[in-house]
Amino acid sequence: MYHIYIVEDDQQIRRIMADHLERYGYRVTWAENFETIKQEFVAIQPDLVLLDINLPLYDGFYWCRQIRTVSNAPVLFISARTDDMNQVMAIENGGDDYITKPFHLEVLLAKVKSALRRSYGEYAHARDIQQTVRELDNLYFYPDRNELVYNDAKLELTKKEFLLFQRLAESPNVIVSRDELLETLWDEVDFVDDNTLSVNVTRLRKRLQELGITNAIQTIRGQGYRLDVNWGGRSS
Repeated sequence: MYHIYIVEDDQQIRRIMADHLERYGYRVTWAENFETIKQEFVAIQPDLVLLDINLPLYDGFYWCRQIRTVSNAPVLFISARTDDMNQVMAIENGGDDYITKPFHLEVLLAKVKSALRRSYGEYAHARDIQQTVRELDNLYFYPDRNELVYNDAKLELTKKEFLLFQRLAESPNVIVSRDELLETLWDEVDFVDDNTLSVNVTRLRKRLQELGITNAIQTIRGQGYRLDVNWGGRSS
């Protein structure tokens, strides 16, 4: 079942679209908070986005660019703007297609099917083209390339640095024992000096400082470490 994310602030239009798509077996989620579209996208990992241009706070062009930093999922613009320039801007900002309002629901359905087929079906090379990405407090991390992105700054970690960060991020604000972290980083734990873990944690702290994130990894004496996920509220 393909998952479709609708970003449309007109409640009647999004309800009509959702009802029609659900009738044909699609799973539909629509945006409620127009300040956190990118975070919501990452959280639900939809297969396709239906995106209006006229939105509160930021327009659809902005949100399409944000989505493109974390995913290759097809984005179909839906707008009452019929001029060529807006259609050109939609494509230049990362959109895959453009549907003008008012539209027939069968046209919408056909374009959705076509986009999904190109991206994931018979015309796609592989379904895994969509990047794997997670998000914590506006920090995005990519397990497929050991990379962190925060405030548009990118940081490439070593394999062990990323494994350490990822394990802590799996349990944000929760203590992870030293034994668990040792097992995450090394297969033969019995042959690893306990001080080696401390060295790796110190190195990861220094790498995070390159993104302006300080004091995120807390040492809990006698127990382990905790990732304090509140860097968005700190000054660097």
